[in-house]
Amino acid sequence: MSGNFRIAVLDEIDATACPCGLARRAFADLPGGPASVHLVEVRADAAVHYHTSHTEIYVVLECADHAAVELDGERHVVRRMTALLIPPGVRHRALGRMKILNVVIPPYDAADEHVDT
Repeated sequence: MSGNFRIAVLDEIDATACPCGLARRAFADLPGGPASVHLVEVRADAAVHYHTSHTEIYVVLECADHAAVELDGERHVVRRMTALLIPPGVRHRALGRMKILNVVIPPYDAADEHVDT
């Protein structure tokens, strides 16, 4: 590959399980990269989780009626094209089925995914 750019076709990346449902992650394995981008299919019963160093930006692409995102226990109704900035330490989860684009800064690291039990 020439240049220092990368291109990913998100819906062609293998999906992996995550606390929200299934994620297709791009650029997480890029050494020194600034961020990763995830296409996430959120299941109706997403787990409450948080990150100690990741900031996440959710962009809701599709969602069920009355879908919401819970941030530190507070429910926020979302609709298509809603964007949310979730800083480190904020416990969060999606409520209701949705498809989101998730930008993770710095890039996703599984060691920084903490699920409340």
